[in-house]
Amino acid sequence: MIVQCRICNNEYDIPATESQIEEWESGAFIQDAMPDLPAWQRELLISATCDNCWKEMFGDDDTTVD
Repeated sequence: MIVQCRICNNEYDIPATESQIEEWESGAFIQDAMPDLPAWQRELLISATCDNCWKEMFGDDDTTVD
């Protein structure tokens, strides 16, 4: 699945399956539906904000939980 960042317009290929997306869209927590994706890819799906733009806006916090 290709997701475009709403800030920088860069495109990212997120390796989520159709069934994972359906599970998430049906109400599952994204970390439960897509546990194999790193946190930054899940955030990109949620907010359409890439990791670089997120860090630029909010700083780099190394205490992020996957």
